[in-house]
Amino acid sequence: MRLICLLFTASLAAAPARAQETALSTPQDQLQYDLPVSLDKIKEGLEQPPALSFRTLDERPTFRVMILERQHIEELLATLNFKSGPTPAGGVYWNEMQRIVNPPTDNPLTQPYAAFGPGELLTILVENLAGKYLAGKAASTVTKAERTHAESAAREEVRQAVQQYCAAQPNGGSGIQICSLSPAIR
Repeated sequence: MRLICLLFTASLAAAPARAQETALSTPQDQLQYDLPVSLDKIKEGLEQPPALSFRTLDERPTFRVMILERQHIEELLATLNFKSGPTPAGGVYWNEMQRIVNPPTDNPLTQPYAAFGPGELLTILVENLAGKYLAGKAASTVTKAERTHAESAAREEVRQAVQQYCAAQPNGGSGIQICSLSPAIR
């Protein structure tokens, strides 16, 4: 135990002495250090032409409108699982038990659509077909109206952003091409 304490004390005393030796080195020793960067490579990089040229400043900016709502809805619908079909009342196992206990040939009135007559079944068929085909067209009309509204809102937002930009420029943006366009665009 005493030996460990002695070694520990010696190592603490040796560290400052080693640090003092490096501080007293000559300037010639400092020049021999290996630097992680090369001054030649830095000079070469500075001699290359810049990647951004000033001729791109005169180009007309391009504004794009992209509506991501439909993509978001499609992503949500993709997570739903419709493969299992509707679950019968009482659950799958109860339905199977009823099918075994009440076979269709012995008990025709206990079957799922036994309460409906031919006229009522025809009414259900017509309602389902009308819902499938007419509701699809109504939904597409509503979707088109929502898209048109979203596009006009996006255009208005861009128009306001350009107007704010031009108002923040000196002299109201005179001399800037986007600020001198007709008011219908701005």
